[in-house]
Amino acid sequence: MRKKITLLISVLIMVLMFAGCASTSNEQQETAAVEHHITILHTNDHHGHPVAFYNYPAAGQGGLPAQATLVEQIRAEVPNVLLLSAGDMNTGRPESNFFKAEPDVIGMNYIGYDAMAMGNHEFDPTPEEMQRQIVLCEFPWLCANVVKEDSGDYIDNVKPYIIKEYDGFKVAVFGLMTQTTESTGSPEHIKGYKFLDEVETANKLVPELKEQADIVIALVHCGIYDDVTKGSERIAAQVPGLALVVDGHSHTKVKEPIMVTNEETGKQVAVVQAKDWGLYMGRVDLSFLNGEVTDLKYQLIPINVKYQEKLDDGTKVYHFEGEELKEDEGLLALLQPYVDKVDSVLKEAIGTATAPFLNDNTRAEETAIGDLVADSLKWFAEQQGQEVDFAFQNGGGIRTSIADGEIQKQTVYEVLPFDNSVAVCTLKGSTVIEMFNATPANIGHGAMAQVSKGVSLTINSADGTVEELLINGSPVDPDAEYKVATNSYLAAGGDGYKMFNDKVDYYDTSLMQRDALIEYIISMGGTISPEVEGRITIK
Repeated sequence: MRKKITLLISVLIMVLMFAGCASTSNEQQETAAVEHHITILHTNDHHGHPVAFYNYPAAGQGGLPAQATLVEQIRAEVPNVLLLSAGDMNTGRPESNFFKAEPDVIGMNYIGYDAMAMGNHEFDPTPEEMQRQIVLCEFPWLCANVVKEDSGDYIDNVKPYIIKEYDGFKVAVFGLMTQTTESTGSPEHIKGYKFLDEVETANKLVPELKEQADIVIALVHCGIYDDVTKGSERIAAQVPGLALVVDGHSHTKVKEPIMVTNEETGKQVAVVQAKDWGLYMGRVDLSFLNGEVTDLKYQLIPINVKYQEKLDDGTKVYHFEGEELKEDEGLLALLQPYVDKVDSVLKEAIGTATAPFLNDNTRAEETAIGDLVADSLKWFAEQQGQEVDFAFQNGGGIRTSIADGEIQKQTVYEVLPFDNSVAVCTLKGSTVIEMFNATPANIGHGAMAQVSKGVSLTINSADGTVEELLINGSPVDPDAEYKVATNSYLAAGGDGYKMFNDKVDYYDTSLMQRDALIEYIISMGGTISPEVEGRITIK
């Protein structure tokens, strides 16, 4: 009898254990089968635009106070929100530059950003100033592919990734910076760092992150280009396991997500980017099941962007692209003291433009604003007693247009936001030839040349060569020496112009380039007119 009872108990235990295992298995299957939803909001290339600003053709566009209102509306609408910046917080308007991006940090903290990928312009401040910014930020800076040369450690206080936990799921976000920063970054500020290949870094990291989270998002500052072998599209194509790539760097206005086929898995991966300056915010509504994306909807939301309509009677009226966003009064109050301090200094008028000096194509061809900036370099150097042959400016150093009408000092600070001084380099003619031979490859990039009076050249875009390069009407003598006025960034070998490191002699005027432009405009009687003189011909 006792044996029968013992047998019955054993059978009962086995039945209960089996039922428990089945129950656990069913629960796991049910949990795994739950489709989750998350809304990713993203900006990039904010570039020191903390408050609403003039952007041709109208004032009052963008700004973090309006952005705060938009984010608050979306957070009230959906439960799971992830707010990301794809980098380049630094270098833009004087409201930011004068205070080393402190207003931008205040605004991003107020809005509640979850993370920011480091952009190449995060190296614009000194290393000490950069660390101060990182500490002030209440959100992490992410960068997995920049390490210290001596130790292999990440940048101080910078994380390679974060894991964000939501109700029922986790999201991993890792950061990458374009490897080209090793040639475009300020040489003094990037010293001691090694810039690793983006794809190699991501392929080592993603398998680890997939073990810790349900989905993995790449937050990168790499850029969108013409083919899949460069920038963020290369990452989407060559790194398996990504749910989304949020990008910056190229200032691309992505209206519809760019779908890239991953070479290993054959699955489509979306790449998104939201132009620049806080004028747009991207919204990705993402659904996923068992770690795989099941649905993706995308919207590019304008932040008080305006366009102009000219009526039959010549009257100009302005309309909002999308809905007008009321500015968050709390944030506006926090930022107003910075605006007031800048206004007191920079509201002074220095001249008038008879028509706009547009910056739209300064990275692709000669422009009137490029001519103006290059001429100001040469003029100021000559005021300092330097016998300069010509001036050379990188197009990417010119950041915005000059509108028609009154020109204030503030405008010039927006056009030339970088803390670069006017410098004079003595170069051998062979180095000058090497410098201009780099121009064809730089068309469309920040390193595109803008030159002063006295220079003429023809770029043959078909074979990527420079023809008919003349300095003051004569071919360049490889054995002669030439004095070149430029900015201190290029003089130090920035933007890939390493040939400046071969300079025979060097003189730094110690005056900021933007102040030289202010003085140049004043010297011309205050009235300037845009004119492209045909210094650079592209055929």
